[in-house]
Amino acid sequence: MVKTLTLNGKRLPGIFSFFSGIGMMAASILTIQHFFLANYPRTIFEGSFCDISAFLNCDNSAFSSIAQVLGIPIGYFGLIVGLLVALGALFPSESFERTNTFIAFLNVLGVAGLFIYSVFLLGSLCLFCAGFYIFTILSFILFWRYGIGRSQGGFLIRFFRPSIKILVTVFCISALGAYGMIQYHEAKKEAKAAVALRIIKQFYELPVVGNPSFISPYWTVRSTENFEDAPIQVIEYVDFLCPDCQFLTQQLNIFKEEFAGKINVAFQFFPLEGQCNTVVDKDLHPGACELSYIAAYDPAKFLAIHDEIFANFIAARKPEWRQELARKYEVEEAFNDPATREIVQAIINTGKEYEKTSDRFAHGVRSTPTMIINGRMIIGTLPEEQMRAIFQDLVARYESGKKFLEFWVPPKARKIKR
Repeated sequence: MVKTLTLNGKRLPGIFSFFSGIGMMAASILTIQHFFLANYPRTIFEGSFCDISAFLNCDNSAFSSIAQVLGIPIGYFGLIVGLLVALGALFPSESFERTNTFIAFLNVLGVAGLFIYSVFLLGSLCLFCAGFYIFTILSFILFWRYGIGRSQGGFLIRFFRPSIKILVTVFCISALGAYGMIQYHEAKKEAKAAVALRIIKQFYELPVVGNPSFISPYWTVRSTENFEDAPIQVIEYVDFLCPDCQFLTQQLNIFKEEFAGKINVAFQFFPLEGQCNTVVDKDLHPGACELSYIAAYDPAKFLAIHDEIFANFIAARKPEWRQELARKYEVEEAFNDPATREIVQAIINTGKEYEKTSDRFAHGVRSTPTMIINGRMIIGTLPEEQMRAIFQDLVARYESGKKFLEFWVPPKARKIKR
């Protein structure tokens, strides 16, 4: 009998196939775990932040529209595929190998689509996903090189002869697991209200660090003339090339409408690039300093430039795009203007004023985004509902002195009122 990838003895390719399945499972589990941690942090200290680079960023994928399908994290499907490949190596049969060959082909096509979407549309790559991609490609190569039917020739014969019985069985078992995953996802959503209460409590337990000595004159939201006169006071340390900063910007665009007249947001330049930032020992985003100079040169044009940068987040990494942006807004002198560099540097240096929150970093402001909300520091981002809960309580305390439990309207009740 002709040897195949999994039949007739435990050869080295079969062992590799088993470990490729295990690798896919491990990467998928990490992806699922990260999806829930990023979207449903249990505490205020679990918020994600841009700590690798603008390109290698798992949070961008976790917050994207393709992170889940009908409430099922996309990593779940990878977990099923990895499990099938591993089981196929442990319990080989002709029908099982034909089915896994078919699935390996579909899986590598799906991975190619996800990779293209992630890199060219999201402009980032999740390391957990990259691990899954590598093991997927390895698995496909093994089935292509050693899989059943290779001696018979013909693409259809090799890759399109799955066992219908196995496919139906896998579909039914996977559907049950998917239903459980949906229920878990829904439970996470339902738990947002309870988590929000805990987040509020933790927010007020944070130490009061105060505002920086120099609050940036560049505001993205202005409700009062004096920064401290608004019920909600947000100082955001931001890098224009940080994916999580883009996510935070989208959130604040929602909140400036919901809390119109009650929120001030000051934009503190904090590019994670060594060319202009010596507060942190990171050089992650080449071009972030240039973007800061362009945005800071003319205060009257700041907000328009700010919005255009985040609207063209991927293109902003290109030097030629930054040059065109400067020409469009007639701020070409920004690149070498001493006054612009001085004010950006002064804003960056305020990051040194906060005591370190980790032994790994010299100062409290060590990554982006970092927010100072009414004098308390939050490193990273929070889900929309949790941020909304904090803002609602700040407004309630400012306007009536009521506590959060008396004021906050749960998401369901709020939707009914609308």
